[in-house]
Amino acid sequence: MRIRHPHSRSHTRALAALGVAALVSTSSACDSESSGAASSAGATLALSIFGTPNSLAPTQLLEGQQTYVWDSIYDTLLIQDNKGELRPGAAKSWRYSGDARTLTLTLRTGMKFSTGTPVDAAAVRTTLERIRTTPGPSQGVLASVTSVEAPDTTTVVIKLKRPDGSLLTSLSTAAGVIGDPKTMNSKSAALNPVGSGPYTLDKGATVNGSVYMLKRRDDYWNKKAYPFRTVKVRVISDQTAMANALKAGETNAGTVDVAQVSTFKSTGFETKHVQATAVATLVLGDRSGDVLKPLGDLRVRKAINMAFDRTKMVKRLLRGSGRPTEQIFNPQGPGHDPALEQTYAYDPAAAKRLLAEAGYPNGFSVTMPSLVVSKPFEPTFTQALADIGIKVTWQPVPAQQSVSALASKKYPMFLIVDGLNTTPIEARNFYSPTGYRNVFNSTDPELTKLLDRANRELDPAKAADSYQAINKFGVENAWYGPVFYIGSDWATKKGITYLGDGSSTMATIRQFGAADQARG
Repeated sequence: MRIRHPHSRSHTRALAALGVAALVSTSSACDSESSGAASSAGATLALSIFGTPNSLAPTQLLEGQQTYVWDSIYDTLLIQDNKGELRPGAAKSWRYSGDARTLTLTLRTGMKFSTGTPVDAAAVRTTLERIRTTPGPSQGVLASVTSVEAPDTTTVVIKLKRPDGSLLTSLSTAAGVIGDPKTMNSKSAALNPVGSGPYTLDKGATVNGSVYMLKRRDDYWNKKAYPFRTVKVRVISDQTAMANALKAGETNAGTVDVAQVSTFKSTGFETKHVQATAVATLVLGDRSGDVLKPLGDLRVRKAINMAFDRTKMVKRLLRGSGRPTEQIFNPQGPGHDPALEQTYAYDPAAAKRLLAEAGYPNGFSVTMPSLVVSKPFEPTFTQALADIGIKVTWQPVPAQQSVSALASKKYPMFLIVDGLNTTPIEARNFYSPTGYRNVFNSTDPELTKLLDRANRELDPAKAADSYQAINKFGVENAWYGPVFYIGSDWATKKGITYLGDGSSTMATIRQFGAADQARG
């Protein structure tokens, strides 16, 4: 069974449908380890996730909640800290060439796989090459890579066909794991992989599809970043059952419905609200009007953006656990621009006038896919669009067919919920001609120049200006109809703290601290 990895929370039905967000550049970095000291022996972090990991083989790793399991088993070349900043991982430093087409990484020495075999540049090269040449979730992420070289045991050289501003961040995710060359292609890798990460899978206590028990390695190079001796990840597909497991002590950390926050507080749990972990967006994908002619007109796309009372939606659909938005970039990232939130005021009358100017005084009809993530919100969106003359018919799409359905170009518009990510990856996913949310492969000369500038820029501060320009282009040209960010509410047992603030939405054990864990 594949995990469903749409994201985060609204009311109880939406929570059960969505799950936790997938829950996502520097030119060089110095060697630094995550802060923190080891906690008391025997400490256990117990979490629940909505679905079973599809596979633990390096070439088939899915992001979202599955990351809690595989990110504990595998090292990644870089890591994201809880502020979303890139830090050294298995690679202690990195540097780009002046043309941003060659990335050289220097690995740490002394790292070992759980079998005791040394981790070296050859293992990194083999893993990267297999990921980029094997059909799987991360193959497209490495599309800019032409070759990987290992000139010595601690040096990895990645050659690119074009500059790729998202590559460094990608190397902190599934595309940057290091697998054991001897076993990564074996059948056992899917359920019992050999990794070099901080934990190993305890096969005796693990039941695939039900519970995954992870044991910390005492010989791990960055052990102090992981204060829990054991991690227990349970698969619980129902939000109410998740909450009950927390109350019963079967788990000790997890997200809860906003209506239950006060109850958990009163019973001794520590709670933390994160205002934005995912974004609900109406993708206006057919910007050339090939399938649905009206969408080829900017006035129509602007009218759609004016149809939503975003503030009211947050109150009614999310019960306040979120915030309105008109942009898809993470509000904690450098691409986000607060000024853009004032672009489209809620104004159905003005929206109707725009539709009339575009030649659609009576509106038009559209068929959109009914997905697991869209169902809780469909009545509200149907009414909002009907109010300006757009009639929506929802066509049911089985969960296992959702990815292929959206990529088919059958649906000119669709409603999706995406976990927030880092700015370079969001720019790639939403605005690159090959981005997975740019399903009609839209391009524009101005946007092409902005993307190229962002990809070539090695100075993060200057790159931020380029990403904000990309964001501005997207909002002003109404490529999308973002509506609201979805928040999350964490509850943790006494002694455990959730350290995230939404800057990084990657689901990693590093987001949790123990009471006796020193923080720097």
